[in-house]
Amino acid sequence: MPFIEPWRLRARFARSLSETYGREVPAYTTLLEASREVNEAVVAARGAEAERLGSLDRVTAERHGAIRLGTPRELAEAARVFGAMGMRPVGYYDLREAAPTPVPVVSTAFRPVAADELARNPFRVFTSLLAVSDRRFFTVDLQRRLEEFLARRVLFAPELLALADRAERAHGLPAADADRFVELATRSFALTGAPIDEDWYRELERVSAVAADIGGVKSTHVNHLTPRVLDIDELYARMRDRGIEMIGAIQGPPRWDGPDVLLRQTSFRALAEPRAFRRADGSVHRSSLRVRFGEVEARGIALTAAGRAAYDELRAEGAGAERWRERLPATERGLAAADLAFFTYEPVRDRPLDGTGPPADAAALLDGGWVTAHPIVYEDFLPASAAGIFQSNLGDGGSHDIAQRGSDLGAGWLAGVLGRELADPIALYAEQREASLGAVRRALTPEAHLTRS
Repeated sequence: MPFIEPWRLRARFARSLSETYGREVPAYTTLLEASREVNEAVVAARGAEAERLGSLDRVTAERHGAIRLGTPRELAEAARVFGAMGMRPVGYYDLREAAPTPVPVVSTAFRPVAADELARNPFRVFTSLLAVSDRRFFTVDLQRRLEEFLARRVLFAPELLALADRAERAHGLPAADADRFVELATRSFALTGAPIDEDWYRELERVSAVAADIGGVKSTHVNHLTPRVLDIDELYARMRDRGIEMIGAIQGPPRWDGPDVLLRQTSFRALAEPRAFRRADGSVHRSSLRVRFGEVEARGIALTAAGRAAYDELRAEGAGAERWRERLPATERGLAAADLAFFTYEPVRDRPLDGTGPPADAAALLDGGWVTAHPIVYEDFLPASAAGIFQSNLGDGGSHDIAQRGSDLGAGWLAGVLGRELADPIALYAEQREASLGAVRRALTPEAHLTRS
C-alpha cells in the first residue's frame, strides 16, 4: 500500500480545503481565475525574471489559510493536525496592539520550514487565538461565560487527532488513512449550517467582530484562503473590472521600482453570507454575516533584522515610493551588500582563474564574479498588514477599555500552550543563507572564511 509523506498530506489538504472554500465562497473562485490570468501574463511578459521568487507552478499552487480558535486546548490540537503535515509554528503576532483598531487575538503561522519542503508545497495557516483573559476587551463575567461556551465544543474529532499523532510519529500515513485524515481535517474547517445563538453572538460582536466569529459559534471555519500573485496591483484592477468590491488599499510596502520585499496583501470585501440565527424564544430566522473575505498576496524578498527595522520606520512614517528610494537600495545587489535582505549563494562554474583567491565577504564575492545570489522568499506575515485586512473588512472596530491592563500572552506563553518551540523567522532565513555560504566555502577553498557583508 502506498505511503503518503507529510508534504503530500499537506498538498492534498490544501487542495481539498481550496475546493471546499470555493464552494462556500464563489467569489474565491473568481479570485483564483484572475490570479492565474495575471501570473500567466506576467511570466509571458517578463520571462524567467518573473519566476525569480518562485516558479509559475509553485506560485499558482501556493495558498495560505487563516483560522481562528478560542482556547489553548483548541490551539494545541490544531498544532497536532498541522504537525502531521510537516507544518511548524513560526513567528508570534500580537494583533491586540494593532492601530488604529486592536484585534483581541495573538497568532502564529504553521508552515513548512525547510527549503525543499517549501518548494514541494508551501501551504501556511495563519492561526489566531482569542485573548479571552485580556481585560481591555473582556470583563471577568464575559470571560467566564466565553470559557464555558468554548469548553463545550469539539473542533477536532478524536479520530483525526489519533491519525495526526500517528502521521507525525511515522512521518506519513498509509494511503487509506491519509484519505481519511484529509477528509476529517477538511471537515473541521468547513462552514457549518447550525443555527447561531443570536443574543450571544451580538453581545460578543459589540466587543469585536473577530471575537464573535471565534466565540459566538459552535465550530470554526476557514476565514480566508489566499492565493499568490506576481502583480498585485494588476490583480486589484482586474478584480474591480469584474465587479468585485475590493478593500480600499493594498497593505504592506508600496509599489516602487526596486525589488519586491516582504509581503503585499489586499482582499475583496467580506461578503454577506446567509446564516441561521436562533432567537431567545427558540425560533430560527435567516440573516447574514460579513466575516469571510478573499485575500490575495504578492511575496517578495525576506529582509534581515536591519532591513525590517528600516521597513518598520518607513511604515511608521507612512512613506511612499519616493522615500523608499531614498532609504533602500533599488537593486538586489545593493540589498545584499548592505545586509538588508537574505540571499543564498552558489559558486560560479568555470570562472576564469586570475591568480587570486576568493575574497572573504559576500559583497566582494559578488563583485568579483565568484558567486551568484538568489533571493530568499519571505514566507511569513506582517502583523500590521493582517490587522489592516481585518479592519478593512469588519467595519465597526468594537470596543475596548484602554485603561485596563492587557494580559501577558507573549511568545513564551504561546509556545507553552503549543508544547512546541516557536521558530524565529529571521533565524530560519539566516540559517538558509549561512548553509549556502558554507557550501561556497567548501567549493572554492577550504581556507576561505566567508562572512556576510
